Amino acid sequence: MGHGIRHGIGHGIRHAIGNGADRIDAATPADRDRAVDALRAFAILGVVLGHWLVTALVADGGTLHAASPLQHMPWLAPISWAFQTLAVFFLVGGHVATRSYTAARAKGTPYRRWLTARLSRLFKPVAAVLVLWTIAATALFLSGADFDTIHTLVKLALSPLWFLLVFAALTAATPLLTRLNPLWPLAVVLHVDLLRFGLGAPQSLGWVNLAAGWLVPYTLGAAWTRGELDRPRAGWVLFIGGTTATAALVAWAHYPASMVGVPGSAISNLNPPTLAAVAFGLAQCGLALLLRDRLRRTMRRPLAWAAVAFVNLSAMTIFLWHQTAMMATTATGLLAGRLPGLHTSPDGLGWVAFRLAWLPVFALALTVCWAAFRAYEHGRPAERPGGRRRSRVIRAHRPSSRRAAAPQRRHV
Repeated sequence: MGHGIRHGIGHGIRHAIGNGADRIDAATPADRDRAVDALRAFAILGVVLGHWLVTALVADGGTLHAASPLQHMPWLAPISWAFQTLAVFFLVGGHVATRSYTAARAKGTPYRRWLTARLSRLFKPVAAVLVLWTIAATALFLSGADFDTIHTLVKLALSPLWFLLVFAALTAATPLLTRLNPLWPLAVVLHVDLLRFGLGAPQSLGWVNLAAGWLVPYTLGAAWTRGELDRPRAGWVLFIGGTTATAALVAWAHYPASMVGVPGSAISNLNPPTLAAVAFGLAQCGLALLLRDRLRRTMRRPLAWAAVAFVNLSAMTIFLWHQTAMMATTATGLLAGRLPGLHTSPDGLGWVAFRLAWLPVFALALTVCWAAFRAYEHGRPAERPGGRRRSRVIRAHRPSSRRAAAPQRRHV
């Protein structure tokens, strides 16, 4: 009988999930390009899993300090190739922003109103993170916590904000970037690295690449909007060219193999972006473009589409709070002592195995953060005439084409 009850409950849950997925699928406009949402979800989840896998908080006496398994096991560098997905996010961001701006101009919407609407989606959730961590840092300081520990925690918690600042700056510059050829910022990155690493220029010059490096995928997104990347050939050129260039730079120019920063390393491919990171991003963008048709077919399945729609709706919450979720788990775990994969040094495959086991716990902590802050970050949905609320999950954006200059509906 117990088995029958469990079977009935399980069937009911599956039925409810299936019905919910069907409703989301039915509410989605037929002309929406679901591949855009799938790529954005992939990029966000890649960043989250990458941070959870390569960031360790080692408990050493009464302090916590950051470490990385890539320090002790550099042969794990391919992990960073799979999870350093920021270029895909900038590709999608450039595509969506240029389409949105084109639509706003066609409707006669002023630039200031368009920009305010887009940036408010970015920065309203930031306020909650800043307030919570200001309170947390103050409480830790007053309780006598080690300063290095406080610095480590706050730095990890607020590190995602640099990305938002760069993305906001590029969004604000969208009217100037809609027709910028990606080769121009790529040339800037090339010359900056040549000056830094070949001619002895100050390393601080590399911060020019913080803008130029991410301009490359962002302007590729604008080219996607113009229909210049619709043919498979464009994706293959970017994928093969980017892969070849990355391999050559790592093998012969001695760029780091890891596409994320490694503590103690003399050169970081990401902070600021190097030519190797940009070339790798080109390969990722090429692969993303090649996968568009397959993603569109996959997203016709209601369950897959519902999952992607949920991640997109919660993208800012997931991005801003994933480090906090990991640190909250780490701090809570200290009550039970030094736990393997959580507080121990990431110096072997045993740590990797234990860290993989901790990922569901991190996800649970992130779910708690999502439940706590989603109402504030999303606000109340706007209402349609007649009293029905406008869906915050479903907004339309259409597949690009050379004839897509007509006004479009709202974008995510």
